[in-house]
Amino acid sequence: MSGSTTPAQRITAFAVHLFTASGAVAAFLALAAAMARDFASMFAWLAAALFIDGVDGTLARAAQVKKHAGWIDGDVLDFVVDFLTYVFVPVVGLWQSGIMGPDGTIILCPLVVGASALYFADRRMKTRDNWFRGFPALWNIAALYLLAFSPPPLVCAAIVLALTALMFAPVYFAHPLRVESLRALTLAMTIVWSASAVLLIAEGFDHSPVGKIGLVVTAVYFIGLSVRRSFAGGAAP
Repeated sequence: MSGSTTPAQRITAFAVHLFTASGAVAAFLALAAAMARDFASMFAWLAAALFIDGVDGTLARAAQVKKHAGWIDGDVLDFVVDFLTYVFVPVVGLWQSGIMGPDGTIILCPLVVGASALYFADRRMKTRDNWFRGFPALWNIAALYLLAFSPPPLVCAAIVLALTALMFAPVYFAHPLRVESLRALTLAMTIVWSASAVLLIAEGFDHSPVGKIGLVVTAVYFIGLSVRRSFAGGAAP
């Protein structure tokens, strides 16, 4: 630790670590809601965790946490929380929903968790210009779409299996906050997606056509970005 660190800087930096760790608290509350089959509450807590994950990096850089509270590895902390909120809890939600049918659930849920653990440990996960290599294990987002649109069990299982395979495929997905290509439009679509998801959660999956339309429009946009980068423009290693 640097000798120039003041108590105020140390406290501020540690507070950022606490803020990141609060995502694990949100994950626990989301898990409790999933086990109770209260999926609106589950997604509300996952949304809170997503917000924390979206801003804690900026706070960490501003507070210089590696310099002033370096005894805690913020990267490891972030990965632990991300695995809970992006993978483990959403997959429990899919399990509890039974949306893939009993056979699909008992096979695919463990497969998704194990494959996602490997993906999280892959050092090639991100390109130099902040795209994700492979489907970035956004099972919180996938679960939201599946529960919102409720496809038949076989279709749902096929989608989950395809996304699992795409984690290790040579395709690229945009980071919505760090992408450089079409940045302004991508940020605008991210805001539209966020508003649509909040509306869907607040009004209920069966009572929010506007929210569903927003999810569809933004999905088409981000899938288009992925196709454009993966098959038209090439990708940086």
